[in-house]
Amino acid sequence: MKLAVFAYQDLGYECLDFLIRAGADIGAVVTHEDDPREEIWFRSVADLARRRNLPVYAPENPNSVDFIETIRRAAPELIFSFYYRRILSKDLLSIPRLGALNLHGSLLPRYRGRAPVNWAIVNGESETGVTLHYMVEKADAGDIVAQKRVRIDFDDTALTLYRKLTRAARELMAEMYPLLIEGRAPRTPQDHGLATKFGGRRPEDGRIDWRRPAVEIYNLVRAVTHPYPGAFTFLRGKKLFVWKADLDRQGGAADSGAVLAIDDKGVRVAASAGALVAQKLQLEGETELPASAFAEKYRLARGEVLGER
Repeated sequence: MKLAVFAYQDLGYECLDFLIRAGADIGAVVTHEDDPREEIWFRSVADLARRRNLPVYAPENPNSVDFIETIRRAAPELIFSFYYRRILSKDLLSIPRLGALNLHGSLLPRYRGRAPVNWAIVNGESETGVTLHYMVEKADAGDIVAQKRVRIDFDDTALTLYRKLTRAARELMAEMYPLLIEGRAPRTPQDHGLATKFGGRRPEDGRIDWRRPAVEIYNLVRAVTHPYPGAFTFLRGKKLFVWKADLDRQGGAADSGAVLAIDDKGVRVAASAGALVAQKLQLEGETELPASAFAEKYRLARGEVLGER
């Protein structure tokens, strides 16, 4: 059975590697050119495919007439999409006789849309997972083949959670791929009434609002820390990134954003409920430092207020 695989990032790499090792007949690997403005922390799908002498494509528009014809000539019976960033058109989805399937980083129908890993942490979820589902014109709305649940620990970042999901995705493919090629895989319609959808996140969405509860700020920090653009506030008119933090649920009475204490645990900052303990800090354009070293270098003092330009 011939396949076409649309894939990117580590999850795409792992799922493509599984298919290669499973002996799949892959007629096309479709991926993205890396964006020089993005921190590339993941392995290259294109490099893996080339090492295995598979045809590799990185079209700007996979839904162009010319590229659809390229896939048509490859004659896949199944299409897989693993963290590929573009929505595939109806014309592309209609090519494989057995359908097109996507691997999504949430337990659908919850967290449809972009950045489901980051959003799950921002929203303080304790569980997420991966879903293998058929693709239809509406994103993330097709029938579900199978899911695998993944626990979100309270100290998980988006990166550590993504790595858990990557392992779960490979395990799910190992379970379901034999059933798919044998025509025995389950297929269950989604309950669209339970669907939630979230959009993509922008760097400016990382701004800390100290009027929010400390637990929400803590979730934001771990959701957008490295390799993502980071959570930030302002110190003396300059952007200040908080790359690592802990949570103090007791906090203390003070204005939101005020520095409550500086000690070996970090810089404790008041929120509306509790306090955030900033552990790694960086002024924009400067070096990232442990909180104690940062406080000493910049003479940060108790009572100083963060968040003001």
